[in-house]
Amino acid sequence: MQLDSSSEPLLNVVLVEPEIPPNTGNVGRLCMATSARLHLVEPLGFNLDDKQLRRAGMDYWNQLDVKVWPSFEVLRSNVGDESQFWFFTTKADSSFWDVKFSSKDYLVFGRETKGLPETLLEKHESNCIRIPMAKGARSLNLATAVGIGVYGALRSFL
Repeated sequence: MQLDSSSEPLLNVVLVEPEIPPNTGNVGRLCMATSARLHLVEPLGFNLDDKQLRRAGMDYWNQLDVKVWPSFEVLRSNVGDESQFWFFTTKADSSFWDVKFSSKDYLVFGRETKGLPETLLEKHESNCIRIPMAKGARSLNLATAVGIGVYGALRSFL
């Protein structure tokens, strides 16, 4: 199956305060390959012309639909009410397998060392979801988690 690469994204991926350039580069490559828009919420732990970011994103980085926002609140205020925001966290009880995603949804992921801010999770508790993992596993690599989330979401509406 071929994904539509029209000008409108199928999904939106949000990285809140990402810290590690290669993770963001890999997520960018994934977004380009799945016709998703990448939203980066500042502060970033790197510069957008970082060599490691570009290397991980390969030559796809120039084709990527990416937007940088000064805060999550500014991003949210620029999105219509018809879009759902889903917050991926190990602290949620609900599994992302139980969500019926739709196109134009926003999949929100936190920084590598701390995840999403508690204030954001508390404010959006009903939309917090987790990726099931074996007992004892604390977390997944950010790029891996985003890949699971994106393809899981696409599967539910394509």
